[in-house]
Amino acid sequence: MIGRTLRFAVTLLTIATRSTVVEAEEIRVLSPVAMRAAMPQIAAQFETTSGHKLRVEYATAGAIADRVKKGEVADAAIASTAQIDALLSEGRIMAGSRSQFARVGVGVFVRNGTARPDLTSVANFKRALLEATAIGYGDPAKGGVSGTAMAALVERLSIATDLKAKTRLFSDSQAVLTAVAAGDVAIGVGLTSDTVLAAGVELAGGLPAEVQSFTYYAGGVVSGSKQVEVASKFVAFLTSPAAKAVFSAKGFEPQ
Repeated sequence: MIGRTLRFAVTLLTIATRSTVVEAEEIRVLSPVAMRAAMPQIAAQFETTSGHKLRVEYATAGAIADRVKKGEVADAAIASTAQIDALLSEGRIMAGSRSQFARVGVGVFVRNGTARPDLTSVANFKRALLEATAIGYGDPAKGGVSGTAMAALVERLSIATDLKAKTRLFSDSQAVLTAVAAGDVAIGVGLTSDTVLAAGVELAGGLPAEVQSFTYYAGGVVSGSKQVEVASKFVAFLTSPAAKAVFSAKGFEPQ
């Protein structure tokens, strides 16, 4: 009788252990490079509170949208709200899972210890670009939001031709700021949240209000995910008070 009871207890313990293992899932999250300042802390908080693991992979928002559109396997994706909405309409993001959680503006970066450009007016900003020895921003073809916004802005200001010879395009914001820190470009353009991506640079300020461009970010569960419940919890966590506090501290404006 004692032996039977012991065997039963061991069986229950084995089942409980297996259940615990099953419940602790790992999900794959595709996150924009722009989120690299905030995502590690947010991911750590989610893992602590939920008991689940995140495998976060970074790329430009445009690359993420393109990969999800082509059917890449993932559980959750973050991109601009417009990109997530497009994927939602195409059935690549699960209906009802989309959540907008933050916005961020475009900023101007310079090397530590160098003069900051005057950003108090559009005219002064335009003059600073024209007088700079070299400027850098993300290659619009790569899909980064700040690079796309800057390319459109120089066209709007009718200075694209004047800047062409001294404009350097980079793969992402981190590469832009690295070039600023090295002195390869005098002015770098990225998101105001990008300061932590490279040492030796400082944020001169956001673009003048008249030409400022905000990018809104949203997340969603990727269609075909095998971990829909956990992925949904993660997307919802992006609007939690804990996540909002992190976003605020890293230069984003929670929504």
